[in-house]
Amino acid sequence: MTRLLRPSRRAFLAGGTAFTATLAMPSISRAASRPVFTHGVQSGDVDTASGMIWTRTDRPAKVMMEVSSTESFADARRLSPMFATPESDFAVKRLVEGLPADQEVFYRFVAADLDDISAVSEPITGRFRTAPTARRDIRFAWSGDTAGQGWGIDDEGMRTYATMAQHRPDFFIHSGDTIYADGPMKDEVEKDGAVIWKNTTLIEEKRKVAETLAEFRGQWKYNLMDEHVQAMNALCPTFIQWDDHEVVNNWSDAKDLSADDRYTEKSVHVLQSRAARAFHEMTPLRITPAEPGRVYRKISYGPMLDVFFLDLRSYRGPNGASMEEEITDQSRILGAEQLAWIKRELAASTATWKVIASDMPLGLIVWDNWKEKAGAEAVANGDHGPARGRELEIADLLRFIKSEGVRNTVWFTADVHYTAAHHYSPDRAQVQDFEPFWEFVSGPLHAGTFGPNELDGTFGPEVKFIKAPTPEQGANLPPSMGLQFFGLVDIDAATQQMKVRLMDRGNTELWSVTLDPVLTAL
Repeated sequence: MTRLLRPSRRAFLAGGTAFTATLAMPSISRAASRPVFTHGVQSGDVDTASGMIWTRTDRPAKVMMEVSSTESFADARRLSPMFATPESDFAVKRLVEGLPADQEVFYRFVAADLDDISAVSEPITGRFRTAPTARRDIRFAWSGDTAGQGWGIDDEGMRTYATMAQHRPDFFIHSGDTIYADGPMKDEVEKDGAVIWKNTTLIEEKRKVAETLAEFRGQWKYNLMDEHVQAMNALCPTFIQWDDHEVVNNWSDAKDLSADDRYTEKSVHVLQSRAARAFHEMTPLRITPAEPGRVYRKISYGPMLDVFFLDLRSYRGPNGASMEEEITDQSRILGAEQLAWIKRELAASTATWKVIASDMPLGLIVWDNWKEKAGAEAVANGDHGPARGRELEIADLLRFIKSEGVRNTVWFTADVHYTAAHHYSPDRAQVQDFEPFWEFVSGPLHAGTFGPNELDGTFGPEVKFIKAPTPEQGANLPPSMGLQFFGLVDIDAATQQMKVRLMDRGNTELWSVTLDPVLTAL
């Protein structure tokens, strides 16, 4: 069996044995004084040789860590400790390097109280599997939209996470709206005079919109209180991206909060800065030294799969009609630097499948003002004509993919709170300079169910499957209605085929398709 890279036996006996002994310490009498891990563990951004790990304590603590290739930690490798301090709200995360490829990795945390170093916590553990360097079967899940529209943790908890966990994915892509910082909750939700939902778990930070750093942190801590979320996090890594509700609904740099009486802080830039800090503190996302707050990135998961995470929120121009005839700062949604990055990385990729994880769909019309059906919030502007506004950057990217011969791109997204499969073809499109491709939509994970949305014809999308509320059911359905969705993707090592399944909270397979790769001769 492949072993973790470890220090020499002499170094291990000098340092690691003492640490292992600490992990095995019996309970001490001052149980109430011992540090506690408050929100479980998380891992993320795992590749062939490394991965991020995360946890949080209830007080200032020295957090000791070790990793192992066995659940018993018989071959444990001790990592240097980190300090959980108030500056990060007692959250710690680190990149674990030097791991062997295609290896199940177990990690363990123990915390010692900085004011009484002999007061040591119980250990807490998690696991992940590193990416392979040779072909093997791969499975991942994706979805989005957690704890939105007032639907919080009830007595059943966020059950979709438990359903996903049954499939033991290699990793989970959370496609954005990871929290709802702008969505206050109440103890009970009523409809037609009757209580239809009880938030049996609620904290004060969720009773109002998030404005302070502490309130943004609280949004994350709330979701991490759910037992199903904690169990899934301990089982597999999450590859995470963000959208609007991590800050405020439909935000861009031009967001105007002057008329929103819920907010005393009217600057969207102040809110964004606090939200971004909480986002990076509370998630296992890698830090990019060139731009520490960056969300877009590539994760290579073996020779058959590269995942490209887009950020359609941070670099966009203001929401508007999106009818510009050329790419300008006003019309951008990717931004010049991110667009250049995705082109460069796609062209360099040698993976069989290039998964583009987008926090918003390409062809679905998402209005900034739903009442008046005005303003583009996503890519599509709703005119069904030639590419204009934000569609221009996407048209440029699709043209590049074709001209450079980039094969097997598939788009995965969420945001619209229902599930669907769309096929795009130049034969149906106003824009014809691109190769056909698929876009798969899933969500919500635990939020109100809406939809369906109208498709814009610019890139020739066709609905192959859809599951959304009926007109009779209405909108903003609670999770208890069962219309909560996620997707499963399996890549077969032998054939390199990709099978995509659209699933619901009850673990029903709603629809599936198997995609054959275009293989380039060596």
